[in-house]
Amino acid sequence: MNHRNVIWLKISGICGMLTPIVAFAFILPAIVLYPQFSWTANALSDLGVVAGTTAILFNLGLITSGVLAMLFASGLLIFLREKTLGRIGAFIFFLGTLALIAVGVFPESVKPMHYYVSVAFFVLLLVSMFIIGAAFVFVAKLKMGVFTFLIATFAATVWIVHFSTRLVSGVAIPETLSVLSASMWCVVLGFKMLKETSRSSD
Repeated sequence: MNHRNVIWLKISGICGMLTPIVAFAFILPAIVLYPQFSWTANALSDLGVVAGTTAILFNLGLITSGVLAMLFASGLLIFLREKTLGRIGAFIFFLGTLALIAVGVFPESVKPMHYYVSVAFFVLLLVSMFIIGAAFVFVAKLKMGVFTFLIATFAATVWIVHFSTRLVSGVAIPETLSVLSASMWCVVLGFKMLKETSRSSD
């Protein structure tokens, strides 16, 4: 791996680890500032149209974390370059980060664009993780492959249970659970990218 790729992988790995930290650093205060928010009746995106600081924090958080995730995705394209399947998965993940940014740019008041980009984000995220998981298995990185499959399966199951049972009217819970699981994956994979680039630079 050339020196430029090593440096970029380090940067993108750090971005992957920072993405969920930045996202929740904005989203959690937005929730706190809006006491009317209901985990069972609302969607997280409802915060993006609340007048004042709540909407600013929420939308800015999505855009900022989306940019960090996009930089992380660009590093994944290098990290998974050994297999075409890996590059495809990384590219789909990259498209998902663009959708995440778009969710912040087009809040719920911008219809129907907000709905389209919101659905695109979650679908692209799940599809990319399943493909990347398969890519890891094909290059004999079994632990990372299994971990990625488990994360993707959990995130998908959350949505399946929600739509099949409709125990709550809002989607904030499945949104949060799927994002939390994906966040764990980003942190672990970002750390792995940092670790492997450190070995390459020795």
